Amino acid sequence: QVQLVESGGGLVQPGGSLRLSCAVSVPTVGFYAISWFRQAPGKEREFVAGISRSGTEAFYGDFVQGRFNITGDTTKNTVHLQMKSLEPEDTATYYCAAGSVWSRGARLRDYQEYRFWGQGTQVTVSA
Repeated sequence: QVQLVESGGGLVQPGGSLRLSCAVSVPTVGFYAISWFRQAPGKEREFVAGISRSGTEAFYGDFVQGRFNITGDTTKNTVHLQMKSLEPEDTATYYCAAGSVWSRGARLRDYQEYRFWGQGTQVTVSA
């Protein structure tokens, strides 16, 4: 069983920054792709960013447009999501997930490919 614990959410003004962290209970490189998804009330779960199962590639949702950066710390089994230039539209619950998917394409971005999920952390962007 893989456990994931997110932290770092909160309230931030438009244009501000936040750093989310995801602590994973097991080593991930070679075993799991780790991705961030988000879900706002009344909307579908959306792929934000992910690190491939090889640990060597990062992928982003189209809406990110260079504002977010995902990194992995293999010494601590932790994945960080640095977010800047936040907009009210980024308001959502952000979830960290682990899946054994090897794909670099659509499957990596499909939440159904992820078996293990954290509890989520709320990000609110508001003045």
